[in-house]
Amino acid sequence: MNIKVVLEPSEEGGYTVYVPSLPGCISEGETIEQAMTNIQEAIELYLEPIEDEFPI
Repeated sequence: MNIKVVLEPSEEGGYTVYVPSLPGCISEGETIEQAMTNIQEAIELYLEPIEDEFPI
């Protein structure tokens, strides 16, 4: 499954990443790699209740 994410530098340092198609699905990381790993986990947790109701 491909999901579009938006990665932006954070004013405090590091990066903020969010998913426009999943309201409230947002994460951060000190590096791009960490931010991308964190958003993958956030997406999985966001979609978990949907998968429980509608098994893929």
